[in-house]
Amino acid sequence: MHFPSFTPILLIQLIHITALHGAKWTYSGQDGQQYWSKHYPYCGGPFQSPIDIESELLRFDPTLGPIEVQNYDLSPDEQLTLGNNGHSVQLSLPGKMYISSLPRRYTAAQLHLHWGSSSKPAGSEHLVNSRQYAAELHVVHFNSDKYPNMSMAVDKSDGLAVLGVLIEVGEFNPAFEQFLKFINGVKYRDQKVQIPGFNIRGLLPPRLDEYYRYDGSLTTPPCYPSVLWTLFRNPVTISRKQFVALATSLYSSHAQDSTPLPLNSNFRKPQAVDSRVVLVSFKEADESWISTGLLVPILVGSSLGIVLIVSLICCLLRQKRSGAPQDKNKGAGYNIGEKDEYGSRV
Repeated sequence: MHFPSFTPILLIQLIHITALHGAKWTYSGQDGQQYWSKHYPYCGGPFQSPIDIESELLRFDPTLGPIEVQNYDLSPDEQLTLGNNGHSVQLSLPGKMYISSLPRRYTAAQLHLHWGSSSKPAGSEHLVNSRQYAAELHVVHFNSDKYPNMSMAVDKSDGLAVLGVLIEVGEFNPAFEQFLKFINGVKYRDQKVQIPGFNIRGLLPPRLDEYYRYDGSLTTPPCYPSVLWTLFRNPVTISRKQFVALATSLYSSHAQDSTPLPLNSNFRKPQAVDSRVVLVSFKEADESWISTGLLVPILVGSSLGIVLIVSLICCLLRQKRSGAPQDKNKGAGYNIGEKDEYGSRV
């Protein structure tokens, strides 16, 4: 899967100039996502992310093997920087972490999350058959075989690879707690704290062999279409308490601002699929009939079949009973035996 060539150099320069001057953007309001393309042209272009991963987009690719990650188990002696950038909570990652199962080495740079609100725990960026999960984790890597750092790779068509993890509210997650317990130290924009390293692999689902794969973009400005997306099929859980802490503890405003602005519902809406296909590493039975209107006829047909079978059984039982008095030499034991034998067949 490859991107077409990027638009002319002038457009790239325009985006870089805008980024340097730090054009303000938010998820809603006058600087919300519907206006991103005014300052960041790529946000209005093709091959954007996230998308709604619908069944008809999927194509099984037998060459997609399990995702393999290296050096994700970090020592507590390693200090990681947890920060609030005004758009999300972000954790820096050391350069020794990388994905080894792609054609090139993709080295980890950072991870961050997108989430809903405490009143509406629906904040994942990717949807699966129109289902939105409570939150989504992105572990961002850059192509270190070709580019020296994240900044040089971010706008290249083969620059980034992101591992996406869907999150639902359920059981307590001790791996997520390793950084969530520090978020009160980064309540406001641009605040940072140092936290001990932990096993980043614990943030991913147990199975790394089942995933969706497609070419897309950054989900925030400048929206470069530079991302090879791997979205794991199986979600992970965090507890309700953990989700509420994430959704209510942070602000997108600075500590000195007179009006604190809560940081929640920080997800981009699904973008046009365009001509893309979503590759999958797994096979599953075709369940599209569930949502195509075929379910009702199947249920009706099944119900009618059950009614016919019950009617036939009742008819046979009546015939047995009406025939019993005609032969008075046969006792009750014979009748009971017939019923039992028939019942055993049912």
